[in-house]
Amino acid sequence: MAYIPPRKPVGTWSRIMMAYHRYSGSWAYVLHRISGIGLTVYLFVHIWALSSLSHGRAEFQHEMDIFTTLPFKIVEWVLGLLVMFHAFNGIRIAVVDLGEGAKYHKKLLAAVWVGGITVVAFMFVLIFQEELFGHPIF
Repeated sequence: MAYIPPRKPVGTWSRIMMAYHRYSGSWAYVLHRISGIGLTVYLFVHIWALSSLSHGRAEFQHEMDIFTTLPFKIVEWVLGLLVMFHAFNGIRIAVVDLGEGAKYHKKLLAAVWVGGITVVAFMFVLIFQEELFGHPIF
């Protein structure tokens, strides 16, 4: 049996992450996986939050009132950021895999960023419209 020296997980992880700095597609891959993990965590939190429906209308309304506070609006906006990047990058991956998209990989990634930032900026206005304008505009 061969001797395998113990590894430092943090050092190894950071060396792996720093190896991605040269390639935009590699960073898109890492961010796609991180956003997918974040969305999976959100799914479980969402199901847990909806479980208050079984405790009655008042309990559910109390929970919804908490979700309209500023900290939760910030979390909701970050969630929207994860969803938009994951969705747009998923479309990019499908185009690259299913057609001649590999030739246009960097242009497609740029379109992902431009489209994602545009939608997330609009979502910011929608979510924080009362804080920004004092009343709903939409």
